[in-house]
Amino acid sequence: METNLSDTVVLANAGAARKVDPGFDIRAGIETLRREKNAVILAHYYQDPEIQDLADYVGDSLDLSRRAQAAKADVIVFCGVRFMAEVAKIINPKRRVLLPDADAGCSLEEACRPGDFRAMRQAHPDHVAISYINCSADVKALSDIIVTSSNAEAIIGQIPQGKPILFAPDKHLGAFLNKKTGRDMLLWDGACIVHEEFSETGILDLRAADPGVRVVAHPECPDTILGIADHVGSTSSILDYVFSSGADAFIIATEPHIIHQMELQAPDKRFIPAPGVHEARETGSCPCTFCPYMAMNTLEKLYLCLANGAPRIEMSEDLRLAALKPLERMLEMSPKAKTAQAAE
Repeated sequence: METNLSDTVVLANAGAARKVDPGFDIRAGIETLRREKNAVILAHYYQDPEIQDLADYVGDSLDLSRRAQAAKADVIVFCGVRFMAEVAKIINPKRRVLLPDADAGCSLEEACRPGDFRAMRQAHPDHVAISYINCSADVKALSDIIVTSSNAEAIIGQIPQGKPILFAPDKHLGAFLNKKTGRDMLLWDGACIVHEEFSETGILDLRAADPGVRVVAHPECPDTILGIADHVGSTSSILDYVFSSGADAFIIATEPHIIHQMELQAPDKRFIPAPGVHEARETGSCPCTFCPYMAMNTLEKLYLCLANGAPRIEMSEDLRLAALKPLERMLEMSPKAKTAQAAE
């Protein structure tokens, strides 16, 4: 079976095993296959805690990009969403790149189709096209520079003030960066379905009931949420803040699976998932604040992708080279505070 994504293809073995027998020790099976296949497992902070605990590296998009670039293993299993696995293949093409679920997409990627983005570029030929990493390989190939939420401000600061910028696909991150940098970037009209879900009223109610609590938010959130946050930053920035802050309680306005890392590293602190707009206030956290795409990956699918060697990311060399150029610019222009060690 082939799932076509323009020039990117996710290959799946039609005859492969699709289920694991009841009673099978999946964790032990993953460990065995990881050794046999010489595989490295990369997981985003938004993955299920069971997957985070099994991964060789857990991180945000920028750190995982560096890990993928440095990987020396024969196989990279990317426990995240499709655009992340594409990035691994683009920057390290000699490795086999697997994705546990081929359908693990992204609402931001879906909001910015390549043909529409090409038309926008043609309508604004004088603009530098800076694209958030949450986009397809095809959109990356049409961009000048790729950014993540952790390096975007620093990279935009290196663009001459007089040069106009087109920023895609996240309008909320773009608006936040306009405020931070004093730019007036032309913004694509896209948004993350998870970060748009958080409730300003629900967060304020939680803070009123717990006056010492701090609110932290990812810049993919709307301005109404960012305006009430004590700290706004990327997933790595959020983690750094909660670990270094003297406060002992935090409301977390980003995908709540990141709380697993917080609880592991700061067990003496309290972490409260920000409520969603569709949540009854007394229930705690609403399932709609969990990323449905990240949730597609499971331990069973992780085992099966290692066993089957699929789903596997492949793409044309022309597309790969075109998408590589703006990714290399991102890595060159990013602050060098964190450098990934070679992933064995």
